[in-house]
Parts: sequence; C-alpha cells; structure tokens
Amino acid sequence: MNAIEANFDGLVGPTHNYAGLSFGNVASQNNQAQIANPQKAALQGLTKMKALADMGLVQGVLAPQERPDIHTLRKLGFSGSDENVLMQAAKQAPQILATCCSASSMWTANAATISPSADTADSKIHFTPANLSNKFHRSIEHEITGNILKATFSDASHFAHHEALPSVDHFGDEGAANHTRFCHAYGERGVEFFVYGKEAFNLNQIAPKKYPARHTLEASQAVARLHQLEDSHVVYAQQHPDVIDAGVFHNDVIAVGNSDILFCHQQAFLNQQAVKAELTQKMGGKFNIIEAPTELVSVQDAVSSYLFNSQLLSLPNGKTALVIPQECENNPRVWDYLQSLVNGDSPIDQTLVFDLKQSMSNGGGPACLRLRVVMNDAEIAAANQATLMNDNLYGTLNKWVIAHYRDRLTEADLADPQLLNESRSALDELTKILKLGSIYPFQQ
Repeated sequence: MNAIEANFDGLVGPTHNYAGLSFGNVASQNNQAQIANPQKAALQGLTKMKALADMGLVQGVLAPQERPDIHTLRKLGFSGSDENVLMQAAKQAPQILATCCSASSMWTANAATISPSADTADSKIHFTPANLSNKFHRSIEHEITGNILKATFSDASHFAHHEALPSVDHFGDEGAANHTRFCHAYGERGVEFFVYGKEAFNLNQIAPKKYPARHTLEASQAVARLHQLEDSHVVYAQQHPDVIDAGVFHNDVIAVGNSDILFCHQQAFLNQQAVKAELTQKMGGKFNIIEAPTELVSVQDAVSSYLFNSQLLSLPNGKTALVIPQECENNPRVWDYLQSLVNGDSPIDQTLVFDLKQSMSNGGGPACLRLRVVMNDAEIAAANQATLMNDNLYGTLNKWVIAHYRDRLTEADLADPQLLNESRSALDELTKILKLGSIYPFQQ
C-alpha cells in the first residue's frame, strides 16, 4: 500500500524561556538565564515546517501545552485566583513555577511513540504518549499531549490511542526520541528500533554514572506490546552509557534513521556490532549503515553541533536529504565530514541547513522538533486537515505568532499574570485555527 512519512512539528509556546531545567542536557544547563525570544523561536520553527512542505513532504503542526500550568500549581498546594497562584509560586517556590512554565512540548520527538498500520496486528496507527517521568517539567505534559494527538488523529477506524505508561522510573519513556522505524517501503512492514538507557529491573546491567538514563528497556517492551508488534520485527538496543554521561540524553542526539538507512556515531550503542548485525538481519540483509568514526567526529562534536539530531528525509524526487542546524555548518570537523558524505558514495544526497538557534540553545535541534507519522492515503485523509501545513496555514500562524508572542522573555517574567492571559488567549485562538476543540484545562 502506498504510504509516506509525515512530520508533525511542535509549535513553540508563548512561554519559551531558558530556565536550565534539563539536567543531562548540556545546552539547557549552559544557557540557563539567557533572555529568550518566544516570537523568534516560533517563527524559526514555522520556517522549517514551510520549507519541508514546499519540497512536497507532508508536514503537520502540533499545538503547544498551556503554560503557565495553573492546574499543576494548584495540585501542589497553591490556591486562590490564578493571579494569586502565580504570585504564591513565584514567592515560595520559583523553581517550581519555572517548571510549570516550560515550553518543552515544542520538542515533539518526545511527545509519543508511534507505530504505523503496516507494523501493527490490527492494522491501525498506534500512539502512546511518553510519560517523560525523569523530568518534572516534562512529566506534566502527557495528558494534554494525548488530547492533542486525539484531536489531530481522531478517526478510531484508523488510529488507536493509548494512555501513557505508569509515571515511575521503572517505565521511564522518552517517546520517539529513542525510537526509529526502518523499512524498504513505508507501506510495507518495517523493523521498529527501540533504544533505552538502562534496564530498570536489572541492577547488574551497566548504566551511566553522571547523568540519568531517562528511558528503560521495560518501557520500550511495554510500548511494543501495546502497539501489537511482532518480536521478529523489533530490535532493542542500549544507548552507550558513556555517551549519556557526555551529554547524549536521547538516542536522537547520537543517531538518526529513516527508510533503510541508519546514520549514527561509532560510540552510539553498547555492543554496537551486535546491534548493527541484528538490524541488518531483520531488514533482510539490505540495510545501509553510515557510522561516523570518533577520529573524524568526536562525541563532543556531535553534542555541540547536533549533527545526529537531524532529520533524514526521503524526498519526492527520490533523493535523501539531511536537515541540520546551522551549528553543524559552524563546526569545521562536522562540516567537512558532512561534505565527504554528500560528495562520496553515501546514501545522503544533500544537506538542508536551518537557523534554529532559539531551540538549539535549550538543547533541541531539527529532530527534537518533529514527530514522525507514517500514513497511507486513507490515513492522511482521515487526519485533521486543518493541522497540515500549506500557504494559508503558514501565513495564518505567522500572523498569530506576531500578534500573541513576546520578543523578550526572562525567568522573572514568568510570574506576570499578563503572560498567563496572553498565553491563554493565543491558545484559545489556535485551537480554532487548527480545529482541535477544547483540549486545555482553561477551556473546560
């Protein structure tokens, strides 16, 4: 059956800021307390979405979360009017307020794990929102993420939605940032590749020492069961603990895949030779692996440039493109290596460079910003058409951002009640633009 891989990018929310909330994410920590520009961040993301849509790819938009999250603050004991809740949180627990204002849902690679209908026993696309239990500011996302996904993919005859896994360390789930699907054709059964940081129930298994392993083997296995996948078409691999301790907090910071291509660093996985052999075997022996050697691209280069936090795309003209951030161009070693791939005999035909500085400064590159959904023609038609990028939607969303977003935001601004009003007004209008219905607590 004819099928394509669509990309659904997260819209950057109005409270985009640099609070340094993500321990283990080097960029997030290093850029704490910088002045953010939410308007510029959102426009940068929209520019990438529109560029890919103009190349003939199916490109969608996912709405941001409601922030500040008054609902969560009330759960934590702050009370009174919404304004009083903000004032109390700012005075008594500013760090908690910062977590409840994070715009991290922009990185929709963490929103969910998705299995296409060609892989599942019931021939439906399965969605499981990630619990993101390792970080408080992200652990509060999954309920609204589920609402957004259900409003975007609502037809029960094509789409199956699951609840997030239990929000405990044993089932820490970071979504598609640790999941890749390989295939020879999108409409045929593929091989789903789940990468984890540790085994929660095996204390003897090697694990990182400096930074947390956010994703467990047990979570990946649970998602595979929920999605009705066959073991013969699933591969589990452990991310190398040393690279996690070097700042590679998700697999998509050290590896990227698409179709029958895996592009990864030499040190990406524990027992990497065995991982490559299993993937090749389950792909029927026809599999392309591009492995960047440490001597040409160090792990530090990979983390600072986000070389592997890229989008590997199959273009309508049959070419393969790698979407990368400007930081790759600014690193001479990384750029020289990329040129050798494009000019050599690798499957990568071209690079597409985008300015995503606002997102990159918080530790999110092109791959973080998108959630991949493989769909056939009937499934594309069944999706919420108002969320699919085109000239009209691009123009509407640009005007919406300029009308509602600030061009300067600091941590001190998060307690401003007017920011809450601005954010709610923006999201209320957005749900009408994208035809999402009432998905936020303030709309209930």
